[in-house]
Amino acid sequence: MIIRKAELLITAAKKEQYPITVVPEIAFSGKSNVGKSSMINAMLNRKKLARTSGSPGKTQTINFYNINDQFNFVDLPGYGYAKVSKQKKDKWGEMLEIYLKGRNQLKEIVLLIDIRHEPGINDQQMYEWIKSYNFTGYVIATKADKLSRSQQIKCISVIKKCLDIKDSSLILPFSATSKAGVEDVWGLFENILGLEAE
Repeated sequence: MIIRKAELLITAAKKEQYPITVVPEIAFSGKSNVGKSSMINAMLNRKKLARTSGSPGKTQTINFYNINDQFNFVDLPGYGYAKVSKQKKDKWGEMLEIYLKGRNQLKEIVLLIDIRHEPGINDQQMYEWIKSYNFTGYVIATKADKLSRSQQIKCISVIKKCLDIKDSSLILPFSATSKAGVEDVWGLFENILGLEAE
């Protein structure tokens, strides 16, 4: 994929703020600090388009990114951070549900999991939620550069078992640091979006 244009369209806290667009969208969900912003930056070959943060639970908005005027990436707020109040967690769930239910442009929601850790209860619930909305259930296993190839295989089988994923090809190892997996993920996204590979 040749990136000619990549820009933050808007950070939205409520539905009224969503951009009025007709282009397809791919959304990313995952635990706080799993590396969603780093992945977006790596995919788009930009250093600071998506703001990364050392403080978990920082992203409390839905961030829309326009790519080549052809499609949007949508960064959903990270979940599972213990210090976030119940009220904020409830608000997060409501925000997510409104987006998932009402966004016709949404083609796929992809779950990001840190490859080094077994998926937690929040990850399992999120994955079930994604599946309940009839999305495919793709998982991007981030921070793959921290493990050897054989360790990656072992950890992917843990993720597969934990989330009850039947097909291993739904799990893609990825590293924002080494850029490993960027081409595979672009191949997946081009397929989802119906775009010709460039």
